[in-house]
Amino acid sequence: MLCDDIRYLTDRALWETENLMKCIPDELWAKRYDGIPMWKFLYHTLYSMDRWYINPCDGSYQDPPFHTDTMADLNVIPEEEYLSREQQEGYFDQIRDKIHGYITGLSDRELSENPENCDMSRFRLILGQFRHWHRHMGVIYGFIIEGAGKWPYVLNMLGDYPEEPMPNYY
Repeated sequence: MLCDDIRYLTDRALWETENLMKCIPDELWAKRYDGIPMWKFLYHTLYSMDRWYINPCDGSYQDPPFHTDTMADLNVIPEEEYLSREQQEGYFDQIRDKIHGYITGLSDRELSENPENCDMSRFRLILGQFRHWHRHMGVIYGFIIEGAGKWPYVLNMLGDYPEEPMPNYY
């Protein structure tokens, strides 16, 4: 029962994330907000999804090939670093597939258990990641609304998926 809700809401959140990525206009991709470019806010969000949704203590985890020690750190203003839209869309596709594979086999019983080498339950990791993930999505939404004057579409709890291809706005 709980895992069914997690699967349902995760699918919706992943759709909203992909749509949000496609809603970022090219002219805002490298625009800086408090010194941090838009692409880095997005990468921070994706990297956290990749590391924390399943098990941040997984010893076999491998960073994406373009990752650097400070790339996901929003306290470090980048000088030469840059990630293209294509790199981040490809990374998102990998994360979506990884998360889908994980939640497909997840059971309610496993939610109260800790993943290997981790001191937090699977449920805490998922819930915590939803909190973090959507907080940063909200920041990016605000940048898009301010910069482009458009509001990216949100599915809400029961809203229909749009029939039009992404990007979707209100």
